[in-house]
Order: sequence, then structure tokens, then C-alpha cells
Amino acid sequence: MLIYTGKRIWQTLIVLFAVSIIVFIMININGDPVQTLLPPDAEPWAVEELRETLGLNKPLYVQYFNFIKNAIKGDMGISYYQQVPALRLVLERLPKTMELAVAAILISIIIAIPAGMYAAIKPESILSKLIMFSSLAGISLPTFLSGILLILIFAVNFSLLPSSGRGEIAQFLGIHSSLFTLDGLKHIIMPAATLGLYMVAMLIRLVRAGMQEVLKQDYILFTRAKGMPAKIVYIRHALKNTMIPVITVIGLQLGRLIAFSMITEKIFAWPGMGKLILDSINRLDRPVIMSYILIIAVLFAAINLVVDLLYYYFDPRIELG
Repeated sequence: MLIYTGKRIWQTLIVLFAVSIIVFIMININGDPVQTLLPPDAEPWAVEELRETLGLNKPLYVQYFNFIKNAIKGDMGISYYQQVPALRLVLERLPKTMELAVAAILISIIIAIPAGMYAAIKPESILSKLIMFSSLAGISLPTFLSGILLILIFAVNFSLLPSSGRGEIAQFLGIHSSLFTLDGLKHIIMPAATLGLYMVAMLIRLVRAGMQEVLKQDYILFTRAKGMPAKIVYIRHALKNTMIPVITVIGLQLGRLIAFSMITEKIFAWPGMGKLILDSINRLDRPVIMSYILIIAVLFAAINLVVDLLYYYFDPRIELG
């Protein structure tokens, strides 16, 4: 296990190095941040002075090696606009985005797995058909539209839930989160539901297809013939052997929810990384963009490692390596 984990960490470092090269080149060939930092009628000497201050007058390869040298020390540069360390800016917003993504994942799992199981066990029932129809609608509905509809129904028409903000925050075991207060839970329900709607729909269909396939296996028929209770057959044997592809999708979707929650955060004014990265892209704030992308790459690598270890837990026949 330790050898496998060590190999994965080494592979992650190689991936981060490759990502840093690609992203650094892409953001340096697209626009000039000096033009957005200074007024259009700025004097040429002011432009050159700022370019020298930011280190943008050096060749691209020199800029990259300076960036790598500082990044190894944990210095990703200073935000051009906010004049604070870019890494600190991103890390301050990261817990808020992760909080939203984890809430969306939990909502998806709580709803999708039981619904998918029921649709597989009783495929001809009216409720199963309603579940599958709802899953198709969930996959087809764009995120921005579902968010607006939720605001219209629950915030505007019925005034049940707040439409924006993060709400009150409390601390538990050293973690500051809105999940620990009633007001915070009210604020996170709609954005988490919006973010997780597509995932709920996808997981329902995935669990249903996997369960239907597993239920046809000989060992399931044998356990039924032995007179084993239906709950044990469905949960301990059938569901457990369905979870491998489900875990894969959950892991990939968790990374996607953290990285691409911009639209949801914008709709609900959630103070996460989404608004920060959108503003940074518009302003060509390169240090913030680089910090964001490298942190997301690390998160994806960590999530994939956890997913691989969970494979081994659910199916010990799988060999790590």
C-alpha cells in the first residue's frame, strides 16, 4: 500500500510539472495583463516600468523557471490586482467551494443510490418509471436553468430558502463551515441541489444498470435459493458489487464539482473559488490563475488516489499497482 501510494505521489509530481508548463504557456500567449492594469492613455515609460516590476519583460522560459523556483517554496506570486499572495487568495476560497461540492455529493448519494436500487429491483413499477423519467429530465436540464427555477420556486414564490450568500458559520473540530448552523444549511440547500442535480440523474441510471446486471449473476440466484433475506442480498451482495463504477463516477464528479462550480456560485452569490477565477481570467491575473489550476490538479490526483484505494476495499481481488 505504501509503495503504491509513493508511486502515485511521484506520478502526481510529474503531472503537475507538465500541467504547469502547458498552463503557463497558454496564459502567457493570451493577452497582456499590463494593458488591463494601466489606463489606455498610459505613457510608454509607465508601461515598461510596470512590465519590469512584474517580470514580464524577461523571456518566457526565464519567467517559467522563476515561477517554478518560487512555487517549490510555496510562493505562487502576488495577485496583480489585490496585491496579496495568489496562493493565499485561492486557499481562502477553497474550503467554501469544497463545502458546496461535498454537500452536492452527499445529496446525490442519499437520493441516487436508493432510487437506483429501487428502479433496478422493481423496474416495472410506476415509481420506477417516474424515477427514470426524472433522471432523464435531470440530465437534460442546464445548471443555470435549474438554479434559476429553484430560486423562483423556493425563494421568490414561497420564501422558504434564501437565494444568495453562505449564511451563518460555526466551528466544529477546528472546521469552520455553514453546514454546522441551521441558517447555513438553509443557504446551501439550493446551490448544492443545483450543483448535484446532474449527478443525481447520472448516478440513478448508473446504479440501476449495474444492479440489474449483478442481479442476474449466479451467486445472487444462489443466495436467494438459500433463503437469505432480500435486504442482505440487495445491499451486502448486489449493491457492493455495483459500487466500483459508481465510486469512479463519484470521484471524478467531485473533482469536477470543485473545479467547475463557477455558474452555480455566480447564480447564488456563493463566495467560493468560482467568482475569483472568473474575475482573474477577465483581468489576466496570471498568478491567481496558475495557483487555481495547480491546486485543482492536486485535488484531482488526491481524489483519484482515494478512489483507487476504495476499489481495493470494495473488491479485494483488485491488485493495487
